[in-house]
Amino acid sequence: MPMPELTFACELESPELQALFSDQRVIDDLLALQAGVSIGLIDLSPERAAVVQQLNEAGVPVTAWLLLPRQEGYWFNLDNAPQAVACYADFKVWTQDNALQWAGVGIDIEPDFNEFQQLIQGDRWQLAPLILQRIGDSGRALDGRLTYGALVREMRADGYQVTSYQLPFIVDERRVDATLLQRVLGIVDVPADRETLMIYTSFVRPMGPGFLNSYGADAGAIGVGSTGGGVEIAGSEPLTWGEFARDLGMAYRWTDDIFIFSLEGCVEQGFLSRLQDFDWEQPVVMPTAQIEQVDRLRAVLRGVLWASNRPFTILAGLVGLFLLFRGLRRLLSR
Repeated sequence: MPMPELTFACELESPELQALFSDQRVIDDLLALQAGVSIGLIDLSPERAAVVQQLNEAGVPVTAWLLLPRQEGYWFNLDNAPQAVACYADFKVWTQDNALQWAGVGIDIEPDFNEFQQLIQGDRWQLAPLILQRIGDSGRALDGRLTYGALVREMRADGYQVTSYQLPFIVDERRVDATLLQRVLGIVDVPADRETLMIYTSFVRPMGPGFLNSYGADAGAIGVGSTGGGVEIAGSEPLTWGEFARDLGMAYRWTDDIFIFSLEGCVEQGFLSRLQDFDWEQPVVMPTAQIEQVDRLRAVLRGVLWASNRPFTILAGLVGLFLLFRGLRRLLSR
């Protein structure tokens, strides 16, 4: 099998971003790996533009990972679709003003950053009324899908390949034609050219290997991580080299398109240079029991999602069963 196509995510503020790429060894390692970089556009500053220009000149493919200010949700979702459209318009002006070249555009679909912070800080009950309201709002998901669909068509018309970074659960919802998770979490099923499932095992220890392989079977591209950096989650530690190597080997069994979160974490831990000698053909022990356990959990999830989108069908079925059993009971009592 050929060496996989690697893309490293980089989510740094402009000063730290410049400092990272001031080390020529980082660029040399990326070139040796024939890898690309997906740069989070936290700002549209001259400093960030200078780094993109530096990578353009070096021949490193760069994806524009679009992001919003944190007060607007940071990641794209159902509630900030108008801001996402405006973000892309600003990005086009910035790109033209600085003569930047892009391998593609990345859309990160995740819940609102501020709601995410509330969840990890334990303020779940404060979100309960909002969640209940969203469960009954079926039009919200449709409106968001239409807005983002139009945005993707605009990006394609501008000549960009569009990559979406998705939570893996979207696969289960799509399979049963449901929208419950989209309504509750604010995520949206975007019709991208290249979909990357963010299957980060560091967030689901100790079931990470089973999680990766269960969802990996449904992935076009797999996101592995986290090696450090980005939004911190309480109780989650960056992958060790052993865990990282394990995840790369497992991901490669499913796809040759691998997204790594993050570049800065790999550099800090010394992983980037070690990847040049990485044995992609090394034997991988598949965690069969874990995979089966995750598959069972996913089957239950799909059942819940299917039922959530068909409440009247379920109700009619229950009424039908009740009438059937009552009729049988009358027959047997004669």
